[in-house]
Amino acid sequence: MLGFVEKAGNLLPHPATLFFIFALLVLLFSWLAKLAGFHAINPTSGEWVEVNNLLTRDGLHRIILELVTNFTGFAPLGIVLVAMLGIGIAESSGLIGTVIRLLVLSAPKQLLTFVLVFAGILSNTASDIGYVLLIPLAGTIFLAVGRHPVAGMAAAFAGVSGGFSANLILGTIDPLLAGLSEEAAHIIDPNYLVNPTANYYFMVVSTFLISLSGTWVSERIVEPRLGKYEGNVLPDKIEPMNKAEKRGLRYALITLLVLIILVAFAIIPSNGILRGDNGGLLNSPLIKGVIAFLVFFAALPGLAFGIGSGKFKDDGSVVHGMTTTMKTLAAYIVLVFFAAQFVAYFKWSNLGLIIAIKGAEGLSASGLGLIPMMILFIILSASLNMLMGSASAKWALLAPIFIPMFMLMGYSPELSQAVYRVGDSVTNIISPMMSFFALIIVFIQKYDAKAGIGTIISTMLPYSIVFFIVWTVLLIAWLMLGLPLGPGAGIYYGN
Repeated sequence: MLGFVEKAGNLLPHPATLFFIFALLVLLFSWLAKLAGFHAINPTSGEWVEVNNLLTRDGLHRIILELVTNFTGFAPLGIVLVAMLGIGIAESSGLIGTVIRLLVLSAPKQLLTFVLVFAGILSNTASDIGYVLLIPLAGTIFLAVGRHPVAGMAAAFAGVSGGFSANLILGTIDPLLAGLSEEAAHIIDPNYLVNPTANYYFMVVSTFLISLSGTWVSERIVEPRLGKYEGNVLPDKIEPMNKAEKRGLRYALITLLVLIILVAFAIIPSNGILRGDNGGLLNSPLIKGVIAFLVFFAALPGLAFGIGSGKFKDDGSVVHGMTTTMKTLAAYIVLVFFAAQFVAYFKWSNLGLIIAIKGAEGLSASGLGLIPMMILFIILSASLNMLMGSASAKWALLAPIFIPMFMLMGYSPELSQAVYRVGDSVTNIISPMMSFFALIIVFIQKYDAKAGIGTIISTMLPYSIVFFIVWTVLLIAWLMLGLPLGPGAGIYYGN
């Protein structure tokens, strides 16, 4: 079945061409849907939402005038380009290759897959680092130990994106979703408070469940299907460090330690310079500006390693290393141009918003019991994730419908939020609307030049299916046992 999915998917045009076609289809459907009077009522504001026909004079003007800003304003583009500047220094200096050799030589090989999935889940705390750094690194590590590099990247991708709603540490998404949940709860109870820790217990258990499930899928389904890697990319030779590399690694470790101490002094005091408003950490520059810190924590130790190992002779060699790394993103930049236009048109047309509202209304009117309703809610969230990539945007739409409904049935807003997060996560890895989907295609094409959308979907589909099953079973067990979802956050409302 997966082979058929891959072949069918890869019969599609190049991803850049496909996004161009999608953009044209959005224009066409916006005209047809407008003629048909396709509309909905926004449950958040009560406003009438109708389709915007983009095949009009105003629509054409907007397409022309915002062509550039659609591209330059595409969120992942700047993140990737800036992050790769720092990573380019660390890579060209030899630091990343040396660390990989140490990891391969010291880590138990039987735990390598689990470590990658687990690390991917934890990377969600630091925003998008997992996409930019961990996924390509996983491919390099697997290739170095004689395993298929795409299998390593798939395992890391499953953790980073499929395990988005699991973690041991709170991330930026937790207060964001909690704020939306609280606003929706005020429709029923104006004094209700939803904390960022609302789903913490459930998240912690989910972390280990998804790590184990992702490991099983990788080793029992994905890697056997991929078979032995026979591509042209050669693995890094795993050799003991020489004296120059050891000296460079000492320099890098000292630099890293100094950076950690500086950051610690800036966040530990209640009035630390890197703390946010009111002394908070979750809204601090450290969390919001994590990509900047990624650049510093990659570039400066990389620079120290290059100087210590003798790899960097002058500033020109440093710039050359950064330039070489940026050249590898040429295909990604072309792809992003077309993907950005498609996403912008889809948003302008209101097609995604109306489809989401209609689906939510149908589910809320079904009249089913709690567990069937929750399962359908997971399916709805997972399906909407194929149309709308932003977790907060979807929750801003769905929360005002489902949180009041479940509260009236006697169930807490924290439960509604937890159920939504499960559905939102399981299809991230197969959704072309996921912001970093184009980047993953480019990463995989390093090892398989013929890889396309079908390759990614067929590789990641087993993870989505298994994650959906095990996470749903966990949720049902949680409901039957009546366990709290987080500190002070129960399943039932009013208790």
